[in-house]
Amino acid sequence: MCPLQLRTLVFGAWVLGYVAFLLSVRKMWTGKYVRSPLVRSLINNMVSEGDATETEQWYRCCPDLLGESVRPLFVQSHLDSDTKTFLKRSVEKSGWMFTQLYHSFMSSVLSPVVSRTSINGFLGRGSMFVFSAEQFRQLLRIDPEWRAERLLDLGAGDGGVTEVMGSHFREVYATEVSAPMKWHLQRRSYKVLGIDEWQQTGFLYDVISCLNLLDRCDDPLHLLRDIRRSLVLNTGRLVLAVVLPFQPYVEVGGRWQRPTEHVKVKGKKWEEQVTNLNNEVFLKAGFEVEAVTRVPYLCEGDMYNDYYVLDDAVFVLKAADDTE
Repeated sequence: MCPLQLRTLVFGAWVLGYVAFLLSVRKMWTGKYVRSPLVRSLINNMVSEGDATETEQWYRCCPDLLGESVRPLFVQSHLDSDTKTFLKRSVEKSGWMFTQLYHSFMSSVLSPVVSRTSINGFLGRGSMFVFSAEQFRQLLRIDPEWRAERLLDLGAGDGGVTEVMGSHFREVYATEVSAPMKWHLQRRSYKVLGIDEWQQTGFLYDVISCLNLLDRCDDPLHLLRDIRRSLVLNTGRLVLAVVLPFQPYVEVGGRWQRPTEHVKVKGKKWEEQVTNLNNEVFLKAGFEVEAVTRVPYLCEGDMYNDYYVLDDAVFVLKAADDTE
């Protein structure tokens, strides 16, 4: 047997072994893989009851633990139809066995040299959900017919969340580092700006969204100051989502590292960290909170989980009047 044939055989055996391993650890004992209709029904009922309890926790806030300045600004969100639709679609996609095997294999091959964001963009997976269109309007206190001139979505990913906000604006701009994600944004006809370009366009934005980017940014305080200077005077708003607990790191290639500019958020509970963000970060950056809510930061799942969820705080911020 020649060396080329031997290498091909070894590679083929490795692929088969890898697939067999993934299949062996797949969560097969769920309702969608059970053949008996009775057993499937029982399992689905148990899962639904557990999910109902879990989803209630996603939105729960104890107002008494919020600081006095933030407490009256809290907006209660709930599990709505758009969120349920995203979860249902994620569950369905996680059951596409051969697609998930392909995604898992390609991720393991590319992860040493390519960022997770770019891998997701290349594979067309990992879409995110932060808030629904109704929740967005509730936070900004606008009606469905409200329109403004410009939206800028920083770190827009594949544009799924941008689309939720974009219908209210005549022009939609976005930034993204990942090349595959830029392709997705351009396919949606959004105007993609460079990460050092959006601050120097010569015009201002009515709304800037910065969703789950602050903890993945190398210089978050500098970013907040740039955003403040780029908002329309008086009426401009920043929609900022932050994963709590706050654990900042920057993705470089396939590796994670600490950001150059460190922001420390104190507090053990969600409410305590929200209060500390307002007092120690936003006010010092020249912003004041206009509204805040608690929502789940959802991501499409894979062959191991139907979906992934993190704890999010979404703020609406305006420039403080007494700060240059």
